[in-house]
Amino acid sequence: MSAETNNRFETICEKIKSFPTGPGLYFMKASADKVLYIGKAKNLRSRVASYFQQGGPNLVVSRGPKIAEMINKVKTVDFLETSNEVDAILQEARLIKDIRPPYNTDLVDDKTFPYLEITAGEDFPGVYITRKPRPRGSRLFGPFAGAKDLRAVLVVLQKIFKFRTCGLNIREADLKRKFFRPCLLYSIKQCTAPCAAKIGKIEYKKIVKDLIKFLRSKRSVILRQLKKQMAEASETLEYEKAVMFRDRIRLIERLDRRGTPDENVQPEVFAGDPAEALGKLQNLLQADQPVRIIEGIDVAEIGGAEAVGSLVKFIDGRPFKSGYRRFKIKTVKGIDDYAMIAEVVKRRYKYALAGEELWPDLVLIDGGLGHLHAAENAFREMKAPVPRIASIAKKEEQIYLQGTSKPLKLPAHSPVLKLLQYVRDEAHRFAQHYHHILRSKKMLNKKP
Repeated sequence: MSAETNNRFETICEKIKSFPTGPGLYFMKASADKVLYIGKAKNLRSRVASYFQQGGPNLVVSRGPKIAEMINKVKTVDFLETSNEVDAILQEARLIKDIRPPYNTDLVDDKTFPYLEITAGEDFPGVYITRKPRPRGSRLFGPFAGAKDLRAVLVVLQKIFKFRTCGLNIREADLKRKFFRPCLLYSIKQCTAPCAAKIGKIEYKKIVKDLIKFLRSKRSVILRQLKKQMAEASETLEYEKAVMFRDRIRLIERLDRRGTPDENVQPEVFAGDPAEALGKLQNLLQADQPVRIIEGIDVAEIGGAEAVGSLVKFIDGRPFKSGYRRFKIKTVKGIDDYAMIAEVVKRRYKYALAGEELWPDLVLIDGGLGHLHAAENAFREMKAPVPRIASIAKKEEQIYLQGTSKPLKLPAHSPVLKLLQYVRDEAHRFAQHYHHILRSKKMLNKKP
């Protein structure tokens, strides 16, 4: 090890001494704060220190050649403390998908964490594990950190609440239900068989209401009951029964290994088939050619001190993560969304103007008519051809197009609106939501 490397490691090890001993994420960073690797740990200080222990196990042997290569490039390390291990798991996955560090090989694909979905809008709601929730009419819990645990706990919950998990379309008005033969789950008392009219709508809805209450609460009543049953089984020497209750208790406690749909956003799970949307979008824009490349732009202030812009790229209606960019706003002082959008436009499309990158078929701005005009004016100031531009305003979800001051109000379930919302929400999340997670550390993934 060279003297320079030795000094660098000593400096890093000294910094690690101030790391907390609780759970969180750690960031291996090269020069200019570029994130090389993101990892999670139960004990941040111990985990990160293990990478830089001198005289310890050979890093190539213990971690592999790729990690050893990465460590030689690390200039500094940083951390993000989390409230628990589950939060660390969920945030790690999201940040790796967003930042795409070069030395992370896992979690960079489109795999998502599962939800527990209750189809509350139906006469007899079903309860399902899904990675692709329905677009409407459902109550979601999660995302959950472990699919295996979730499948096991669903079995336990069904034994307690006896809800249905089948895919049948069951309606109260269907009089033929009384002649329907229920499945085995009814016979073993794990379902109330609404399919065969063994239970009425009001009574079944109460079961679902109790389940939702249970999932939202600390579940103390049922846990106390199970612990009492475990103790009784143990006292009567029914050890197998006691073990069964113990396992059920552990599974139910693992229901807390989850995030929330709002805080742990997985926008990709709510995307529909883009083919129909893109065809209708071409008609809406009166475009001669298919709309293939859409780029979404948003800006956000970080903690009142820093402003950032984001650009997300969609190709054929799907996110193209390699085309995502963040911009630390350099020329705008104070809060001026219009000026910040103009800066992002000029910095992004100077490369297209120079012939180094492709022009998108549509630029989508997060905002209203004024935001659209700010983007248009930026292109003109660059003496660049103005591409098709649209903006989508929050709350009212109104869409503005070039050449008109009147907004479009598309139906709530319009494929075009859903696609544009997806692009807008990705840009907004990329600019703001996960920066809020990192803002205390100011760990911006700097890109040109």
